[in-house]
Amino acid sequence: MKFNLNLPKGPIERIQGKCISLIGDDIDTDRIIPARFLKCVDFNSLGDSVFADDRNNSNIVHPFDLEKNQEASILIVNSNFGCGSSREHAPQALMRWGIRAIIGESFAEIFYSNCIAIGIPCFTLTKDSVKHIQDKSQNYDLFFEINIQKALAKNSEFTLSLNLKESSRQMFLNGEWDATTTLLNNIELIKEKIDQLPYVNF
Repeated sequence: MKFNLNLPKGPIERIQGKCISLIGDDIDTDRIIPARFLKCVDFNSLGDSVFADDRNNSNIVHPFDLEKNQEASILIVNSNFGCGSSREHAPQALMRWGIRAIIGESFAEIFYSNCIAIGIPCFTLTKDSVKHIQDKSQNYDLFFEINIQKALAKNSEFTLSLNLKESSRQMFLNGEWDATTTLLNNIELIKEKIDQLPYVNF
């Protein structure tokens, strides 16, 4: 059982961590977190159930069960990752397991938006580049330091130019992705606005 509850908040400029590869196109949200786990009261227990069916039914050890991957935080995927139903539990489950960034060929649009909303940047690379780092991460421990300002992932061997939507990049750098913290930081403005509402103060 692995829960990483040191959740992101505020501006995010850099992410460091070990890579974990998950090979396959069109991995949908029902595979990421099966529907029976959606009845949870909060998201904190979802990390233990991420890819539950894949991990229980496979004849080989799933990447999320390999001992060498237990401290990984950067997920490397292929095309159309997160397709299927628009369940916000999918990125929440990945985050509770410990994922802090995802690099892939492409992402389903709603999954991408749900990731941004909880502080998980989703970067894209070409198919060949993704295969290159997947191959390396399966053969030995591969670490990256991701610079969101420059959209670069680097280690001692090489540097990769990542693609990230400019609007998403700005949201991470200024902390606007974090709606809860933004609201709390503006509590006085909120109170002031409430005092001005005639249907609240009568």
